[in-house]
Amino acid sequence: MAVIKPFRGLRPPSALAKDLACLPYDVMNTDEARKMAKGKECSLLHITRSEIDLAADIDSHSELVYKKSFENFRKWQKNGWLVQDELPHFYIYAQTMKGRTQYGIVGCASVDDYLNGIIKKHELTRPDKEQDRMIHVRANNANIEPVFFTYPAVKEIDDIVTKIVTREKPEYDFIAGDGFGHHFWVIKNQETNRLIEKLFAEKVPYTYVADGHHRTAAAALVGKEKRDNNPSHRGTEEYNFFLAVHFPADQLKIIDYNRTIKDLNGLSPQELLNRLEKAFVVVDKGSRTYKPKQLHNFSMYLDGKWYSLTAREGTYNDNDPIGVLDVTILTNQILAPVLDIQDLRRSKRIDFIGGIRGLGELKKRVDSGEMKVAFALFPVSMNQLITIADSGNIMPPKSTWFEPKLRSGLVIHLLD
Repeated sequence: MAVIKPFRGLRPPSALAKDLACLPYDVMNTDEARKMAKGKECSLLHITRSEIDLAADIDSHSELVYKKSFENFRKWQKNGWLVQDELPHFYIYAQTMKGRTQYGIVGCASVDDYLNGIIKKHELTRPDKEQDRMIHVRANNANIEPVFFTYPAVKEIDDIVTKIVTREKPEYDFIAGDGFGHHFWVIKNQETNRLIEKLFAEKVPYTYVADGHHRTAAAALVGKEKRDNNPSHRGTEEYNFFLAVHFPADQLKIIDYNRTIKDLNGLSPQELLNRLEKAFVVVDKGSRTYKPKQLHNFSMYLDGKWYSLTAREGTYNDNDPIGVLDVTILTNQILAPVLDIQDLRRSKRIDFIGGIRGLGELKKRVDSGEMKVAFALFPVSMNQLITIADSGNIMPPKSTWFEPKLRSGLVIHLLD
């Protein structure tokens, strides 16, 4: 069963929360980070993307960058921009997007749960990205940014959250620049904190990484590293746990994660359409944007037109948790055999576009000449994600996109 524990969070004063909180480090480049932090002296980006305080041409993975991160982290605490709670707490972090709100429990997940498979994954990680985040965790001796977990909903936990958010004023409550609302409560009653910990231990057999696989792996591996290097290790040290926000699965919605391709592998637009007829029912939708309607239906933007592509029977296996995925069908029937894109992780001919940008972004990229064709997919469901994780399988790259992204800086977990 899942181990989730309260902790003494390091948090900003309420008046600073909006300016200090920022998007995760990996959804922006350095130039974008500089622009986001402009005019916000206390922005956490000075810690998560500390290269913005150094020379413009610096390697973002250089030792100087990690040292600057630590220097800024210490400064933020010295200035009172981050203050540690006196007692351990769970916290509630709610996000509102387009009138829909999801409520997560902020607590510390267990390194042992990650190592033993209680925390389940659905994506592969890259060693270079793991290493980058491990160095960042080591440099600051803290989990600066939370990871995004989900779990099968538990009514008793839902009831506790509902009671708190309807009766108590949030500690932080603001709308970020992207229009999404962020709301944060400290669970101060110690009996309630103990009950939440007990409910996870008794009623939640597994938790699932929804977003942040590299940060999760890095946090767990640094914890294991600290354990291995401590001859007096007891198992209760803070490094045995890492920061995560746990959302019930029935509150989450995965949005589409789409693809654009730089060339047609030597084919003309008509030749590509002819090749697609073998595996798909192809319908010309003209210039009006077409969005996939259901599983196994795709939209394609090519040469100024939108097309509906419906996979023919026999091109997928609904009894195979991986074979049923539309990302698998697209790869197996178009990207690999027709467009000769064999490695989605390394190919420079493909780019991935989060559905939050809309299908207009696909059209824009193709019309500009940067790309030649774009494909939009029907979103993966939470049931599919959990089924794949439970079966021990791994999704193809860039299969899921969660929105809103967690804001970093509302609470930080120190490792000692």
